[in-house]
Parts: sequence; structure tokens; C-alpha cells
Amino acid sequence: MVNTETYDFIIVGAGSAGAVIANRLTENSQWRALLIEAGAASHPYSRIPISFGLLIDHPTANWRYSSQPEEGTANRKIPVPRGRLLGGSSSINGLVFVRGQPLDYDTWGQLGNRGWSFDDVLPLFQKMEHYEHGADELRAQGGPLRVSEATDEGPLYDAIRAATAELGIPHNPDYNGKSQEGIVRTQTTISNGVRMSTARCYLNPVKNRANLRIETDAHTQKLLIEGTKCTGVLYKKNGKIIEANALKEVIVCTGGVASPQLLELSGIGQPELLKKHGIEVKHELKGVGEHLRDHINARIQFYMKRGELSYNQRMQGLGPVWQVMRYVFQKRGFMTLPSAPMLAFLRTRDNMETPDIQMHMVPYAIKNPKKRQLHKFPGMTVSIYQLRPESLGSIHIQSPDPDTQPAINFNFLSDQIDRDAMIAGFKRIRDIMNTNAMMQVRGDEFSPGIEVQTDDQILNFIRETAETAYHPIGTCRMGQGPDAVVDERLRVHGLSSLRIADGSIMPTMVSGNTNAACIMIGEKASEMIKQDSV
Repeated sequence: MVNTETYDFIIVGAGSAGAVIANRLTENSQWRALLIEAGAASHPYSRIPISFGLLIDHPTANWRYSSQPEEGTANRKIPVPRGRLLGGSSSINGLVFVRGQPLDYDTWGQLGNRGWSFDDVLPLFQKMEHYEHGADELRAQGGPLRVSEATDEGPLYDAIRAATAELGIPHNPDYNGKSQEGIVRTQTTISNGVRMSTARCYLNPVKNRANLRIETDAHTQKLLIEGTKCTGVLYKKNGKIIEANALKEVIVCTGGVASPQLLELSGIGQPELLKKHGIEVKHELKGVGEHLRDHINARIQFYMKRGELSYNQRMQGLGPVWQVMRYVFQKRGFMTLPSAPMLAFLRTRDNMETPDIQMHMVPYAIKNPKKRQLHKFPGMTVSIYQLRPESLGSIHIQSPDPDTQPAINFNFLSDQIDRDAMIAGFKRIRDIMNTNAMMQVRGDEFSPGIEVQTDDQILNFIRETAETAYHPIGTCRMGQGPDAVVDERLRVHGLSSLRIADGSIMPTMVSGNTNAACIMIGEKASEMIKQDSV
């Protein structure tokens, strides 16, 4: 027997966007909303910033997807972590806050998506943030999401600043301000040493609202489609199937991997694929699961000449005890680190209008990226990814079973533009690390090592070692063409009462980490839903 419930709105997925929408829609006390999350309410590791390294492969807080073997990854399967708890990936990510470039959003608008240019979305970025370093014409205070700068300091960062100055790379006080280019201290979703997820910033303050019901450990099985209308969802909790009906709308916010999966499980997508898996075709949409983009992240690692420059040395012996004490009493040190305390946004060619690579400086060297194990010797890591990849992949179901992972095919480095940018970015790292300032503090490059020099050698190393930066987007892309899934108001083409609001709707990649843009999408969707529900 199926239990039945009725709400005005049903939000599937309590991640970066879904948590925002649940908060904003229930500001209207006349609207009842159900927020469905497949994972738990929280995890103790999520509160501590550096614990992202423990969550990146966690068996309960993470969906632990993996990609299909492909040429771009030297036929390796690579991990594709996605958050499985309130806050979604904002509760397990590397805590880096990047809006992207104004050009990213202007491109969305130029593609025919009215209301998505930078001037249109800037008020939403401002609405959502409380930037702890002050407000101006582009930055704001008073929003739910606290944004601060990384607090870690020391001679290594001084050397990096001096090195980039040698090469004429400017210091940028705010890469989310007037210009993105330059060497910068990372802006983070951390405040007073604590992670600022959307669960903490958007859900915790409103979780006791009488008109908001939050169901955790509840896995949505399919959307209910009657004719051309979405009427609700089926979800599974404690082994029972529950039918939830929506009087107004269902909003899917399950992310770049799970949103196309849920649509296909519900009979929305490419007819040939659905029939192959025995799923009744409810609505043909050929773009579902296509146009996948992600950042491919490549690392170079170096020995350091002095142990105090690196956390590898400081985390040996009684070092971890000292770092825990620093965190408890000062909210400083290793425990407060984001995935990269310092960034650089750079152009690989002087004639480029805006930066095309993002560089991450990390004050330790990793032995096992999957387990985040540190080398015993002092080292540092510098990684890069191309900001706006052109290579397109796909995500599609492999079974009608909701518990079976979809097939993730990134098709990394299939486009020549991407290959050229990654090789140029790799060389740019070496330019910085070979300056006088860095040669004073660094030892040899040990991964890949100086024997890797030619373009082909560099590209092979990237293919053999690089990972995703965990930014899958575009699989339910916004647009007007036959391959688009949602329109500019995030309504699924050809269906009523169904929207998608998460990173999957991005027509193109934003220039940087995607969490900030996904939260903005949640704010934008909330405003449009309110306008359309009057």
C-alpha cells in the first residue's frame, strides 16, 4: 500500500539550490513545501573545513559515483563525489567561493536565456551573501551565506606572491569583484572556522517552520507524469514507498548527475534509451543527460626546502594535536583550510580577454588523492584546470533501478581547445615555480618530474593522473533549441508544473568553482516560482 501526501510544492534534493528554494518558498506561510533528501540530516565531519578530505569518498555522506573509462583519463575510472546529506555538495566540497566572470552569464543571456545576464543575476549574488570583508557596488552583506577569506598565512604564501609579481601577475584583492584576474587569497564558505553549507545557512534557521517538511533518508524513485503535467513524486523511506502530490509544482534540484537520471527513470528523455531499459516514454526530450561539462584538474607537486613551509612536516608527531588545539581555541591552522588557500586566475595567452585557467596553491603534498594521505616529507601541490571546457560528455541511466549508478562519460580532453589550455596551464605553473622567489623555498619537482617536458608528455601525464574538479553541469541545459531541457524560467520543455534548478541547467560552464552559481540559481528559481504562482 502506498501512503499519499499533498503539498503545494515538492523540492527534490536539499543541496546547494534545493535548500535555498525550500527556505524562500516557505517565506509565504500559505504555501506548504516538502523537501526530500536521500541522505542524512548532517555528518559531524561536515562542520570542520579540512574534513572535506574525509568526505570526498565517504560511504554515507557521498553518492560515490565514478566515471566510465575513457581516452581522456587513460581508460581509468575516476571518482565523482556528490553530497548525500542536507546541503548536498555544499556540505562536502572544498569550500571555495567563486562567482565566475560576468562574461559567463552574459553568454547565457546571448544564447537567448532572458534574465540571466550578469546584470540580471548580480542582485541575486548580493542577496545570498554576507561578505565579511565589506560591501561595495558588487559585494554585499546581510545575506544568509557567510563568505570570508582563507586565514592561513606564512612564508610560503609570501613567496608565491613574490613569484607572481616577478612575472607581472597582479595581486587581486577580490576576484569576485571588478576583475577576476590575478593572484588571490581564496574566498571561502567558512566563518569562524566552520563550514557554511546551505544546510547551515538556509535550512537551519527555518527548519521549524510549520509549512516546511524536511524528509531525510528519503530517496526519490520517480516523478509522476499525467499527460503533460507533473503531479508529484514517489519516494522511498524506511523501505516504504510514499506518493507525494504537488498542487503547484515539483522542483528537481538533485544536481548535474542525479537530475538527468531522475528524469530518465521517470520516462523523460531519449525514447530509444528509455525503451532499452523497459521504461515507458512519458515525454521525449533528447537533450536529457547530454552536454555534460566538468573541469579536469591536474596536479604538479614539489619538495620544499624547509619543513615549516609545509603542513606535511607540521602534521607529524604531535603536530595533529597542536592543530586540533589551534582549531578549538583560535579557529586557525590546518583544520580551517579549504581545498586551496590561494588561487590564481590567469590567461594562457596575452591576447585573451579574460583568464582561462584557475590555479590552486596548496601547502602540502598528497600521497593518495582518494584517501587524502599526506607525504611524510615537506612538499606543496599546485593544480590547474581550464575555466571554460569545450569537451562535452553525457550521463545516462544504465538500469531502471534508482539505486544503480548512471553511466558518466566526461569525454575529457576531446576538444583541442581543452588540450591546448591544459598544456599551457601546466607550463604556467612551472614558470611561477621557477622564479627566483620560489627557488628560494622549493626543492625539486617530484610529480611528474622534469623529465616530462614535451606537449605530448604533459598531455599523457594529465590523462594518467588528473581527476574531475567535481563540477558536473549542463545535463539538463537551459535554452530554446531541440537539445535544451528547460526554458529561461527553468520549466521543463513540454511539461507543466515541473522545473529543474541546479547546476545541470547551466548552458555553459562558469569560470570557476560552481557552488556559488548553484546557490544563485536557487535564489533565481525561487523568485521566478513566486512570480509565476501569484
